[in-house]
Amino acid sequence: MTDLNKSMDVYSHDLLAGRLCLDFANTVSWHDGSEESKEWLTSYEKLVNWSFHADILKEQQVHQLLNRAMDQPSEAKRVLDEAIELREAIYRIFSSISNDETPTSIDLSILNEALSKAYGMLQVVPGKNHFSLEFKNDQKTLDGMLPPIVQSTANILISEKELKRVKKCEGTPCGWLFMDTSRNRSRRWCSMEDCGNRAKARRFYERKK
Repeated sequence: MTDLNKSMDVYSHDLLAGRLCLDFANTVSWHDGSEESKEWLTSYEKLVNWSFHADILKEQQVHQLLNRAMDQPSEAKRVLDEAIELREAIYRIFSSISNDETPTSIDLSILNEALSKAYGMLQVVPGKNHFSLEFKNDQKTLDGMLPPIVQSTANILISEKELKRVKKCEGTPCGWLFMDTSRNRSRRWCSMEDCGNRAKARRFYERKK
């Protein structure tokens, strides 16, 4: 069985975006094209471990998926490629919206294809005095972490209130996305401790010059 803890250290950071799909879009550091840009989802294992960190998967599911991926490496690679394609479409869609631009038909097509597949996995589950919609926990497939991300994306897009609060970090060349939940929509940075402090230091240096 795979030792989960060995590959979780890279995901010890906080999830700062405020919504699942935006945190998923931020799984590239310096997403806006810096030479220092770093891809975090370099393997199917990293995708699964990020999904555990984001509370999409439980530990038992992680072990099951990683063990299955060892038996189906080509399928695991296909799912990883699909996840990255979806992530980039999500990033471009919300980047466009944050800039008051219309997302491209290609990116919307990628999302809609994923949405059709994800909603085909929904089922009505009975609870105590209520019912809920939940995604099937199908251990035979390797892409079970994607439907909740797709649903999170759709929920923002169809909510006029939330859509207006999607922003891109003003740090250069950060480009991370986040949901601005501040009362007056004044949030500018993915993290005040990171990009915010760098901006303060830069302003201080310019004043000193």
